[in-house]
Amino acid sequence: MDRKPCCDAQDRAGCQNAGDRHEWHQDFFDGLAETSNVKAAAKHAKISTSQVYRLKRDDPEFARNWDEALLQGYEALELETLDRLRHGTKADGPKYDIANALRLLAMHRESVTKHRALKAANNEEAMIRSINAKISTLRKVEQTAVRTIELLPDKRTKPPKAQS
Repeated sequence: MDRKPCCDAQDRAGCQNAGDRHEWHQDFFDGLAETSNVKAAAKHAKISTSQVYRLKRDDPEFARNWDEALLQGYEALELETLDRLRHGTKADGPKYDIANALRLLAMHRESVTKHRALKAANNEEAMIRSINAKISTLRKVEQTAVRTIELLPDKRTKPPKAQS
């Protein structure tokens, strides 16, 4: 399957091709993790929202990175909201809209839960592969040890004593 270019003639402003990656991708993901807002993240990366949505649709790796950035953003929002609920806010500090934060977290709970489950499944598969590799290595070590032991002289049987 041919990969579609992420930039068309109208959207080339701000898109500096760096092979398969573009310089703005990391800026976009950083902005998305920080704000959980696609429009704000696209503005941060100096790219159009239509371009990022098109790339998300056409590029599975970009879509995975998008989901990961959103997950990071929601986790940060959860922690910040929890901290403010527990400790309050300073009277002279920045205003924080806890009701909107809770509403946003509730709206996206299902997608965040799904992403966390997929991530856990991937981690579980990687863990199983790692355990299987270790078991295989231990079996090889055991086989080598058995062969080595078989080559050693048997110390349990003593040679017959010479007659004097």
